[in-house]
This record gives sequence, structure tokens and C-alpha cells, in this order.
Amino acid sequence: MDRNRKYYSERKGRDPKVAGIDFEGLLRFSKKLLLYFEKEGYFQKSLGFTCVDQGFIPGEFGHDLEGAVFLKLGKSGLTPIQSKIEAYSDEDLFDMLELLYDHCAKPIGGYFHDWNDCGWHRDAFDLNAGRKEFREKFNELLSIYGDGFELSNDGEVLEFAPTGLEGLFEAELPDHDPDNVEKRIEAARSKFRRHHASLDDRREALRELADVFEFLRPKLKAVLSKDDESDLFNIANNFGIRHHNQRQKTDYDKPIWYSWVFYFYLATLHASLRLISKREKSE
Repeated sequence: MDRNRKYYSERKGRDPKVAGIDFEGLLRFSKKLLLYFEKEGYFQKSLGFTCVDQGFIPGEFGHDLEGAVFLKLGKSGLTPIQSKIEAYSDEDLFDMLELLYDHCAKPIGGYFHDWNDCGWHRDAFDLNAGRKEFREKFNELLSIYGDGFELSNDGEVLEFAPTGLEGLFEAELPDHDPDNVEKRIEAARSKFRRHHASLDDRREALRELADVFEFLRPKLKAVLSKDDESDLFNIANNFGIRHHNQRQKTDYDKPIWYSWVFYFYLATLHASLRLISKREKSE
């Protein structure tokens, strides 16, 4: 099926999805999607299942599902999912989606127990395939909730990037120094866009990107003008991002300012790393 196909209303400029769905709608459709994965056996490996002959057959979470979820999330009252989900908060739902993503495994083997129409007993699974399908199906739903969310490849529910800036997350960074550059940038991207990220979380993400600039500083001098380089570190060092003292300028709207700095830094890093790579290849 072509996921990009436009149906009648959308072709006529009246796409119902543009209005999105509220949280009640998100819960309702999430419940249906989770029931689909449960019935198809994607959670048998982790959550177990019930057999008409043997009763409950535990999965990796053991007999005490409530306790296992509590140890993972630090929350109680979230299971059984189908009977509890309608009382979830948005944080509860997103926590549970992240947890289930980690353990969603597509069944690829087993046998059908036909006595009293018991159903499939699965014994072989493909975790990557299960995660991929879980992510694809839920992202169609998450994308139309609120300002838009997505479940990342790492299994984190993240806010959509502002329109026009999506490429900063889709484009791959040039290979440079995985531990000191690429991994730090990815950690900052994830921390900044995480659902309900606090201002402290976002400042830490900015600090992480500023540290990457510091690591690259000797090479930045060759690809950026002196003024541009100075501006990068002026923002980090004098606007309450890296330091905490009376000289810092902090009288600004932090949510707006942090967002602007984040995307400015991220775009500059993409450009700088490409310029550095180009320069090194020509030497």
C-alpha cells in the first residue's frame, strides 16, 4: 500500500487529518492498535499469553506484569493495558509506548493450538521487524496528535521539528569523530525534542552542542569567519547556557530563545562538519 497516496478529501484540500486528534482520540486509537499487536502475538515473547489448557504462560516479564512494568517505569496501575489505558495521562501513554516498542517482536514461528480455538503459540520472533512495524503504525497516529510527535528509531517519543527544519534530523552527519561529535549531537537532539523536556533538559542539550563546537574549535577557524566563530561561543558563554554567574544575560523568553539557539547550533554544525570534511579531503 502506498502510504503517501492522497485520498479524495485531501486532494480537494479538505484533509480531515489536518485538524488532528485530541488526547481522547489518541487513547482510543492507541488502544485499538495495541490490541492488534497483542492478538497477532507481537507481545507473547515479553508479556506472555493465556492457553486454554495451561493457563497463563509467562513471557520475559514473568508472572507479575504489574511489578515488571513498575520496575521499568516506576509507575503502578498501568496494567492490564486494555482495561487501564483510558485512564492514562499523556506521559503514561508515551512511557508505555516506549516500553512496548522495546519488546515488540514479530512472530515468525510457532504452532496453532486448535483445541477450543486457543490460538497461536509463538516460539520464534524477529525483534527488529516487530519494532519497525510498531513504529510505522504508531507514527501515523502520533503525527496527527497535537503539534505532532514521532517514535524514533531509538524508541523515544519526540516532538516534531518545526516546519522546514525536519532535514536537520533526517540528514546524516558526515563521519568525523563518533564519540566526541556524532554521538553527542544525537544525544542533544534526542534530549531537546523529548516529550515534556524541561527547560533544564533543553539547556543541557544546548550545552552538549556547545561542547561539540569547543571540540571542533581548532578546525572551525579554517571554515568559519572570525566573527561567526565568536558569535557561537558568545551565545554559549554569556547567555546562561554553559555558565552560571552574575555576568550572564538571562532576561529573555527561555522557551523561544532555547529553541532558536538549538536549531541555529544544529544547522551550523551540519554546515561546519561538511565544510571541514570537504577541506580535509582536498588536502
